[in-house]
Amino acid sequence: MNIVIIGAGGVGGYFGGKLALAGYPTTFIARGKTLQEIKQNGLQVNSILGDFHVYPRVTDNYEAVKEADLILLCVKSWQIDAIAREINPLLPSKATVLPLQNGADNADRLSSILPPSCVIAGLCRIVSKIESPGVINHFGYEPEIVFGEVNNKPSLRLELIKVAFDKAGFKNRSSNTIQRDIWLKFLFIASISAMGALTRSVLGVMREDKFLRKKLIETASEIVSVGSNLGIDINEKDIESCFEIIDRINYDTTMSLQRDMMEGKPSELDNFNGYIVRQGDILGIETPVNDFIYYSLRPMEEKVRSERF
Repeated sequence: MNIVIIGAGGVGGYFGGKLALAGYPTTFIARGKTLQEIKQNGLQVNSILGDFHVYPRVTDNYEAVKEADLILLCVKSWQIDAIAREINPLLPSKATVLPLQNGADNADRLSSILPPSCVIAGLCRIVSKIESPGVINHFGYEPEIVFGEVNNKPSLRLELIKVAFDKAGFKNRSSNTIQRDIWLKFLFIASISAMGALTRSVLGVMREDKFLRKKLIETASEIVSVGSNLGIDINEKDIESCFEIIDRINYDTTMSLQRDMMEGKPSELDNFNGYIVRQGDILGIETPVNDFIYYSLRPMEEKVRSERF
């Protein structure tokens, strides 16, 4: 199985690195200092489960996808459309594209640009970041990938992907309820990320402040309302389970969206709370808390994007 990893950050670096370590032909598509560092010194992953160092092929040329059997898309959700347009004319009919970024509609967006038969849906769970170009720091959570066909049916390619992931040695699961799985993670991440950016507070502060905790729960309730109206199997009981997880997480935890905004980088705001706001408008569902969070942070997001792009 020839594997292409698009994005060599905390997600792509870890999972792609494990696949390369297992002996699979693995090509990273990266750029800038990360590209040069991996070319010269390989990819170093410092992990709470054990450090490792690999020397995969790395390039900045999307032509690499011409030989791919499996493409792991490990960029931010706001980058999906542009990358899909780049790889669309190069994509072999045999290839499978698996998106692993946060967000509720990644597979749908990919399928609107790529041949839908090439796309499966997925998510990952990992707490990791780029320590420096070519160096990944995995510092929390047992890494896991959950993946499935968009129609929730079993398939041979899911079996083959699971064999590869098992050989790579990370936790994984082939799901026949992948939309629910994606929305459960989305419920968790979208309920706390932008609120963290808005309050400039770690998770422990937000969950222990009575007013902020109430707003987090209201944010989650609006997400569930939108999701269930879109036909997703998600309900208010899932909020309780979500907050049981939130209450167990390290007090000083911050989320990637929050860190991006606080560091003046483009974020996934539009794909998180912005998505809920837009879908609420379409469905005629009121989302006042998500509205406030999104529209309060949007000027900052627009300023960063106008300066960078």
